[in-house]
Amino acid sequence: MTVIQRWHEIVETRDREAMAALIAPEAVFESPVVHTPQQGQAITVKYLSAALEVLNNDTFRYLGEWRAERSAVLEFACEIDGITVNGVDMIWWDEADRVVRFKVMIRPLKAINLLHRLMGEKLMAGASTPA
Repeated sequence: MTVIQRWHEIVETRDREAMAALIAPEAVFESPVVHTPQQGQAITVKYLSAALEVLNNDTFRYLGEWRAERSAVLEFACEIDGITVNGVDMIWWDEADRVVRFKVMIRPLKAINLLHRLMGEKLMAGASTPA
């Protein structure tokens, strides 16, 4: 199973253990609302788990996918509180098929502001348990 197939399965199942197994110890997570890159597996899994809880509702869907040898860009969309969220997940992995960098970009500004608030609430509440 490819890294991206594993990622799609994790999104579908929200399996935090599978996510942790996919993320390399030295992974870097880049958020659309946090100024500095977040370093390490634990914080990357924490952010991605919270993002799945916030974004992965019944309207969430991947719209397109572009792949290279060890990277991919996945475009997604969903609706939260009447606001359409459009974004991309940019994912890079190493030769061991573990994610080493994960960058999320979001548009429009209303969606960024909404996600900033909702993600902040999840992270402050310790969103460390799978849904």
